[in-house]
Amino acid sequence: MKKIMSVLLCLGLIGCATTLQQAISPNRENLLKLSIGMSKEEVVRIMGTQSFSAGGSDFIRATNSSKGPEVTINNPYRSEILQGKDKTFEVLYYVTDDKAGSGVITDDDLTPLIFDNGKLIGWGRSFLQDNIQKYEIRIR
Repeated sequence: MKKIMSVLLCLGLIGCATTLQQAISPNRENLLKLSIGMSKEEVVRIMGTQSFSAGGSDFIRATNSSKGPEVTINNPYRSEILQGKDKTFEVLYYVTDDKAGSGVITDDDLTPLIFDNGKLIGWGRSFLQDNIQKYEIRIR
């Protein structure tokens, strides 16, 4: 029984990894099209709002099971509002990597796009961290 569960788990992760790669490639390419000062609407149009899905019938065929898990990655993957002393930023996170190679999305796999008053002011984890310190933003 443990062997069967291990096989099913591995096949599920393969489906997730494939879905992850479907999201990573276009997101990386689209980052190259961004410019500082673009409106949030322009950035979202370039980066896209599509979801990447796998599983379901593909998983059923691979595992011979009656139901397979559906894996969906949304674009943007997540968003948040960061409130500082004198600034409020909106941050959209897009999946651009699979550093662990596990198919599991971690914060290190996400590229933050940072907006101030609806305009793109920069992107990347180091840019975000610099602004968090500069404006004394508390992260939950």
